[in-house]
Amino acid sequence: MSDILCDIDRQPRGSVYRLTVSRPACLNVLSSAMLQALTRALAEITRDGDARLVILAAADSKAWIAGADIGEMRHLDKQSAAEFIQRLHGVCNAVRQLPVPVLARISGYCLGAGLELAASCDLRLASDDSRFGMPEVRVGIPSVIEAALLPRLIGIGRARDLVLTGRLVDAQDAYAWGLIDALAPRDALDVVVQDRVHHILDAGPRAIRLQKELCRRWEELPLSAAIAAGVETFSRAFEHDEPSIYMERFLRARNKDKSGN
Repeated sequence: MSDILCDIDRQPRGSVYRLTVSRPACLNVLSSAMLQALTRALAEITRDGDARLVILAAADSKAWIAGADIGEMRHLDKQSAAEFIQRLHGVCNAVRQLPVPVLARISGYCLGAGLELAASCDLRLASDDSRFGMPEVRVGIPSVIEAALLPRLIGIGRARDLVLTGRLVDAQDAYAWGLIDALAPRDALDVVVQDRVHHILDAGPRAIRLQKELCRRWEELPLSAAIAAGVETFSRAFEHDEPSIYMERFLRARNKDKSGN
């Protein structure tokens, strides 16, 4: 049985993918084989023009992803360490570059490589008993690659707190910091996830793809260039008839509300 499961819900409004990390005996820690499987699955989704979004979940309630596989990493040398970390970066970057939104459904421990992968997702939705941290320094290595996203999410001070101390924070602090975007009791987490899924599916599929692309550019461009990129993206939206279709739908619904019919 694969440690990475891929399910597809093909709906009239497009395909919803669910990628599930399934290595519960090891708290879903990521091995090289799992990273390669995730890379293949993300490449397949990228090629699917009907894809609308991805839910990244885990099979075990104790952990979403509790890091990378220390049992594998302890045998690395300088060369193999570079290959391993590039493999992990490749997965995180594939999530960031995916043309559709990726929702992290987090329950339990989200640590190290898991938190880097979560930070690469577009939305992080977590149960209120989740815990977050970057404990790499506690096993003799620094936090690297997509840990660089943390200052943008939570500020440089809090990011340094996580990577220099290796301490864990609870879901309430993570939410207050802006590390996660929604918080729910464990038994209500899927309600929150499905709410976000509903809103994304209800929007224009091309608009969502353009919006994700622009969000990624906002992270890297100076303000004036980011605004210019927005102007370009806005005009690109009108290369397709999607704006007129969705605007007409909006106007019909508004007029219906006004008439009471």
